[in-house]
Amino acid sequence: MHDEGRHRPRAIAVFCGARIGRDPAFKALAEAVGRAIAERGWLLVFGGGAVGLMGEVANAALAAGGRVLGVIPESLMRREVGHPGLTRLEVVADMADRKTRMIAAADGFLTLPGGFGTLDELFEVVTLRQIGLHGKPIVLCDPDNYWGPLLAACQGLVAAGLANPVDLASIESCRTVAAALDRLADAPLTAIDPFATAPGQTGDLLEGGQAEAGPIDAGQPARRGDGGRRA
Repeated sequence: MHDEGRHRPRAIAVFCGARIGRDPAFKALAEAVGRAIAERGWLLVFGGGAVGLMGEVANAALAAGGRVLGVIPESLMRREVGHPGLTRLEVVADMADRKTRMIAAADGFLTLPGGFGTLDELFEVVTLRQIGLHGKPIVLCDPDNYWGPLLAACQGLVAAGLANPVDLASIESCRTVAAALDRLADAPLTAIDPFATAPGQTGDLLEGGQAEAGPIDAGQPARRGDGGRRA
């Protein structure tokens, strides 16, 4: 395990749906993942929303005493879907900046059931790994084979000669929460420490309508400016 002697908790970005879905197993899986990440003492990094499966992951982690970093675009914050109870909530300009920040802050990526936004996040990290911009693990937690048809379609890309089997193999699928987190635990800590980012890099702290530089705490959303680090 690479956690021994670490100076900060492992940070895991979870990609999942902003809807709850029809199958009750989706919600149960999201809750189990959030709880398990917290019980390992890790940091949960997610899309910052209070709705759908993403909200369930965050709520479960918080209920288990975990720390949670949310990253949400201004447009979604204006629609009042930002989670109000996180350890830290960062407000970024757009969806692209959200992905950039989550990728930079995470040591690995865990994907649960979701829709088009989840696919966008998943294939973003796969593509960045393909071109050598990171080497972080990419894991699907998929006990009921939700992602089976997607992986079959990707196999079709390989069979057609349009995708490299090595790149497809970078997506690892695990049937249990424990197996998925064990795989993520084997990877080295490679991300920046999201809670040690200097105020000038993070953006201003918005508190009571006044902007000031300083640490970012629960319930105080931060705006990230152009100085934010990119993956």
